[in-house]
Amino acid sequence: MIEFEKQYATNHYAYYPKGDFPIYLAYGFRPIFLLLAPYIVLSIILWAFVFAGYINLPIENTLNWHIYEMVFGVGTAMIVAFFLTGLPELFPGVVPIVGRHLAVIVIWWVLGRVSFWFMDYLTIYFTAIINISLTAYIGYLAAIPAFKDRNKKHVSLAYSMVSIVIIQILFFLSVANIIEIDSFKILLLSISLILVLILLALRRVSMESINELLEQEKIDETFLAKSFRYNLVIFCLLLYGFVEFFFPENSTLAYICFAVGSAILGVLNDFKLKDNFILNRPFVLYIVSIIVLTSIGFFFLGFNYLLELHLTNHFRHFITTGSFGLVFYVILIIVSTIHTGREIFTNLALTLGLILIILATFMRAFIPYFLEYSMELYILSSIIWAIPFIIYMKIFFPFLLDKREDGIKG
Repeated sequence: MIEFEKQYATNHYAYYPKGDFPIYLAYGFRPIFLLLAPYIVLSIILWAFVFAGYINLPIENTLNWHIYEMVFGVGTAMIVAFFLTGLPELFPGVVPIVGRHLAVIVIWWVLGRVSFWFMDYLTIYFTAIINISLTAYIGYLAAIPAFKDRNKKHVSLAYSMVSIVIIQILFFLSVANIIEIDSFKILLLSISLILVLILLALRRVSMESINELLEQEKIDETFLAKSFRYNLVIFCLLLYGFVEFFFPENSTLAYICFAVGSAILGVLNDFKLKDNFILNRPFVLYIVSIIVLTSIGFFFLGFNYLLELHLTNHFRHFITTGSFGLVFYVILIIVSTIHTGREIFTNLALTLGLILIILATFMRAFIPYFLEYSMELYILSSIIWAIPFIIYMKIFFPFLLDKREDGIKG
């Protein structure tokens, strides 16, 4: 088993740069995760106090900027970590970015967060340049090997990054009043586009991690996340995003949401192996929970449109607080385990973290039904949502600050 893991890792790290690097700069995910988890905790609690009315930020349209920072601030960090860690695996021959080059990218992201919180002093143009340029650079790094690959197997990742760069540019042009497009509508479309990238990434991460789990448990089967199922989800999701953008009150949105939710549930068919039942594995349930909660979110949105409940922004938290939160949490766990040379594991604390994110999601989504407790629910749901990332820091920060357990560099 150890020999297999070592050979598997060696294939991916064959082009690792020569030299000694600080362990926190030894691979792309390490510094990003060390900064991202605390940032998630601090920022979500800060936003909770903002929306509860206890903190006043010197920015106009707080909701728009809250969405922006959670989608493009936190989301960009996950994008950076995914591509810097995944490109050497997806494209043999790609040299991992480590050391000083990695430090520059990390500082770039940190500067983007500083520019956001101090936008009133640094100007929106400075904030735009810093944040857009980083997203564009990561897109550039992804596009080079994707288009050079003869089979173009992962070119969808490059196209997805292009869409995210474009939508981010449109957002800043809108808030700077250079173009006359509602910035809120742009942000809503960006959520769909980010979700497309998440699905593309989740398909690849789930195949790697679940097959490693099968090998670890000596199960002689291969898990395949079939592309046609994900392609159907992506088609329905893009249809929803663009119909909502151009026709926000169109009644067909209800049925498109039902289509998205049903297509997402269809992905669960991949988890039915020929000779083994794996849905009872706690680790597999972590990934499945992302799929199920995302589907539930779109069904709630569908009923919202169908019954004209006018709770779209609240039910959308099934996607943002729920799906995005679970993706951040589960990907942090998977990458911090596999890419530090350790066997996949679960424990009560990690499972509790997963349950807390789901609980916080329902609390946040149903605030309109308990308006008399809205301030308390804003704060409490945010604290509950933050706790899993504190659990992550407690368990995984020692891994991130230590060498790979299998002795391989990275």
